[in-house]
Amino acid sequence: MTTQQGNQSPLAEEPGLQGVLDPDYLALGLGGTNMMGMLWSVAMGRRAVGVEMRGEPSLGVHWNIREDMFHQLGLIDQLMLERYGEDGVPRLGDGRLFRLAECFYGPDTIAGQISADEVVTSFETRMHVGGTIHHIEFIDDRWKNGAPHRTITVTPPPPAPAVPDPSMIREDLAEVLDGPSTFQTAASELLRLWRRYLEKLEEMDLAKGMETPRVRLFLNHRVITEEGDGFVDEPDGRKRIRIEEVQELDYRGKFVRMRLPGSVPIEIGVPELFVVAQGFYSSDAERLGFAQRDVLVDHQDGRGEVVAQADFLAGFCEVLVDGRLRRRISTEFDEDGNEYWVRQIAVGHENDPEVGWILVQVPDFEKFDPIAEGIVPPETDPASPEYFAGYQQLLYNCFIKHAAAVLELTEEDLNEVQMDYGPKLFSLVERIGDDALLASNGVVAGDSFGNGHFLTSGGANAGVIGHSARILRYWQDRDEGVPAEKAIRVLADAIKVDTEAWLAVSASEFSQFAPINFGAERIQQIADSSGIDVTDRANMVDASRRFRHSLVTLDYSDWRRLFIRGGRLHTAPLPPLHPLHPDARNTAPDAMDPARTA
Repeated sequence: MTTQQGNQSPLAEEPGLQGVLDPDYLALGLGGTNMMGMLWSVAMGRRAVGVEMRGEPSLGVHWNIREDMFHQLGLIDQLMLERYGEDGVPRLGDGRLFRLAECFYGPDTIAGQISADEVVTSFETRMHVGGTIHHIEFIDDRWKNGAPHRTITVTPPPPAPAVPDPSMIREDLAEVLDGPSTFQTAASELLRLWRRYLEKLEEMDLAKGMETPRVRLFLNHRVITEEGDGFVDEPDGRKRIRIEEVQELDYRGKFVRMRLPGSVPIEIGVPELFVVAQGFYSSDAERLGFAQRDVLVDHQDGRGEVVAQADFLAGFCEVLVDGRLRRRISTEFDEDGNEYWVRQIAVGHENDPEVGWILVQVPDFEKFDPIAEGIVPPETDPASPEYFAGYQQLLYNCFIKHAAAVLELTEEDLNEVQMDYGPKLFSLVERIGDDALLASNGVVAGDSFGNGHFLTSGGANAGVIGHSARILRYWQDRDEGVPAEKAIRVLADAIKVDTEAWLAVSASEFSQFAPINFGAERIQQIADSSGIDVTDRANMVDASRRFRHSLVTLDYSDWRRLFIRGGRLHTAPLPPLHPLHPDARNTAPDAMDPARTA
């Protein structure tokens, strides 16, 4: 272990808190970035402490994951065995070694409706947590020459690796993001898999009576928020950190957290490295002087640089999308006949009929104004329940219209399907910080540092694959004798490079038709088939001129406050893609049945 000499705090360790004081790695926020960071740290022989105030993972979205993560999990398994031997590695419920890569995916097990806990406890030994992608489809439904037009591009999915191979881990995140995804997984289940591994490490070390357990977890805690406390300045610029246990209340429709009555602060001391990765917005990073700025993009439409922003409706439907990544781009016209391009995406999970995660881009000109749409009388108070009900109905209608189109279902059929979440309106705004360095011993990472377009899980891959691997590199540098102040500077710069790669790859998603992870050759093939130039741009309305309500970033706390629209489970496979644009089918009766036009 290469903890800096002199790093230790002049504080006594509290009873029951062995291994907490002055850890090598402190994770503030236990999302994908920081849990992988903890795993890399322990695999490199370090002590890691994790702090999370939201308890169990509850993020309900589905992630499209590049294969590099599978290889990274395999490398962590390898390093753990080499360093600690079989006796130092957690075990599954049936006594087998807990191998992260095998639990996530293996050719000898199958995908389906499964929870990480069922795999970890060995309640289910035939299945793995992740699913593979078998269908990658892109539907170009933009109008051409004043008429509806459809081009369908089906690309072969990348083969899933049979075994993890560390030599296949790519260092260039732009290359990783520009390629296709191999796996799909429920974010909450992958997070839970990592969490259970870390919990088992903590449990086994405490059971052995180790004075310095490799992992300590505080799962309903936060850095103390009072001014002058929480982050305490050390003379050399490092931060000493104190945390508190919190109680979470659902107070008048909002989650409110306060210190648990009767609890006392916990001294973490001075970590060699602390990483703040707490989602799109981090109050901890903000307290340390960090700020994000909007990313500006020139859409080549004569307006110069504008904020990179797009608005979406998110919904989680019980539809068998299966191991599929389907994307659609279509044309919408405003009342003046101006053309706008909007995107939809459908993500499923292999063999799981309850997973249909649908994202629908809202046309820039859409207002969702129930008075303008004639749903409520002109004199209706915008603060009234009647107005809000009309607004919600407009959201739902917009979602169903576009979701049905990407799924090739009728709106009537989709209306009958159970929806476990949404539709929820949120805004994607690309943002990034100037420097990831928060203190001489701390950085900000993951979405907390910056975020780009998410339609192919760019954030998950940037944090889990990119930023976490930079933490591995930090410990490798320290083992090679690099001073901590130099190693953390390299780490902060690398986090920014990765985030900028994500922003660069995803910039075209805001105005150009091309999906970001199809590759240049496939994009040109799509353009050739559609007859629309690859450099053509969509009309966009400046974000400041949009008139909408409740437009915020997606609130992950919503996943613990579900509002279910009752309905049926759609277990039938999705219909085959129709060769004609939806608007052209009524004018071509003989082409209504795809089988008759094959």
